[in-house]
Amino acid sequence: MKSLNGTIIILTGIGHTLFGLSPSAFGKQFATFADHFFFKISEGLDEFPANNGQMNYENFAAFWFFYFGLLLIPLGIAVYHIEKNSGKIPKAVRFSYLALILVGIYMIPNSGMTFIMLPHALYMMIPKRSL
Repeated sequence: MKSLNGTIIILTGIGHTLFGLSPSAFGKQFATFADHFFFKISEGLDEFPANNGQMNYENFAAFWFFYFGLLLIPLGIAVYHIEKNSGKIPKAVRFSYLALILVGIYMIPNSGMTFIMLPHALYMMIPKRSL
């Protein structure tokens, strides 16, 4: 059995991660992170507005963009193996994935979650028929 859904999630994660590192996205921030050997990318709690700090939103966005891409890869691998071994993805996994996507769309409506991941999540919701 092919695992198209897992492959799509893996490729989305790889693309997300690589684009985040590119000069067109967050390359400048990652060059700065590299200066600190990727150990210190923020001032931590000193940046919290509740602590009268000023958050560096570009670094924050760069980290989460990159990190979300990395998180998609093992999710895709898990979906790949589930679908390959059982022939279908359990409802709980499909609805959890859709819920994750809908929260992301609510938070950042004009993003890849809306234009790439939502169509994929909806595709995953279509019941698979055996021939």
